[in-house]
Amino acid sequence: MRRATRRVRLTAAVLAVLAAGAVILAVLNSGTRHGHLDPRSADPTGSRAVAELLKERGVTTRVVTTAREAADATGPRTTLLVTEPDLLGATQRGVIRSAIDLSGGRTVLLAPGDTSLSDLSPGVRTEGDATTDDLDPRCTLPAAGSAGRAGTGGGLRYSTAVPGVTACYPSGGHPTLLVLPTGTTGGDTVLLGSETILLNESLAEEGNASLALQLLGSRPDLVWYLPSLADSDPATGSGDEDKTLFELVPAGWSWALLQLFLAAALAALWRARRLGPLVTEKLPVVIRASETTEGRARLYRKAGARDRAATVLRAATRERLAALVGVPPTRAHEPAALVPAVAARLTGGPRDVTALLFGTTPSDDAALVALADHLDALEREVRTS
Repeated sequence: MRRATRRVRLTAAVLAVLAAGAVILAVLNSGTRHGHLDPRSADPTGSRAVAELLKERGVTTRVVTTAREAADATGPRTTLLVTEPDLLGATQRGVIRSAIDLSGGRTVLLAPGDTSLSDLSPGVRTEGDATTDDLDPRCTLPAAGSAGRAGTGGGLRYSTAVPGVTACYPSGGHPTLLVLPTGTTGGDTVLLGSETILLNESLAEEGNASLALQLLGSRPDLVWYLPSLADSDPATGSGDEDKTLFELVPAGWSWALLQLFLAAALAALWRARRLGPLVTEKLPVVIRASETTEGRARLYRKAGARDRAATVLRAATRERLAALVGVPPTRAHEPAALVPAVAARLTGGPRDVTALLFGTTPSDDAALVALADHLDALEREVRTS
């Protein structure tokens, strides 16, 4: 018997090690873009840190995955963040453009390229990549002035001839951050050439946190738009060739699945093998209903649950009385249906049947015992009438 127990424990330990190894291998090799720019992700490339800081300042963050959801959620009190505008199809870009023109709020476009700029911000074009990661503001924008040097480089630069534009954080003579007024009073569009200031891994560097909080926290509501595959432009895909199931599985997970299948096979072999002779066991002990009732009553008394005990007593009495007086079971707990029917069967003096069947919790144990006696007497009288 000890040998069989030892064998079972050894098998369970091996399975646990295999499962843990599979999970660790999958995590290490699943790629670095898991949860990328997701405000719910604590990964280095996620954005949970900035979302939590915004929450502390009273800004609510809502994640949406379609252009229609994003447009419907916008308004004068809303900031709309589009994380990957170049992935949007023409229809989706039109929906977002309408929201920019009509909402009166702020829209932040993260690293938009020429593909999306033509629809979302006409009159602006890209000027290549910035050569420096951390840049100085060199503009009159209050958010940039208070944030100071920030990591807006490392991404795209822009140029425009649109009037009323505020250009900040220049690199090589071209800004990496633009603030453009929209047609609606009070609204504006922010073009941010780099995603660095929103990432968990770089939020604490330079003035990244300050700039991110001011750009995204100017309104009390933030709509965080993570475009889904349904909103993606087919032209941005890798081609019309259909991918197989294994090609769609991220790197690393194939090895994890293989190890999990191996662990499942070992578990099946372990469970299929009988490790000793069959052992007969005695049937469970039969406990009388009265002992069960007495035990539950002791638990109620120990917990001081007179309210629960009274509720159980009254509910059981109402169900039995309903069957005696012809009230449907579904209406057994309705005073308007049960009380008149029970009162009609009573032959003694007037009694408050409503208080007895639907009254308040007894004040002490003696009152609870009295309630049980009165319920028994009421049921007995109805049954014999």
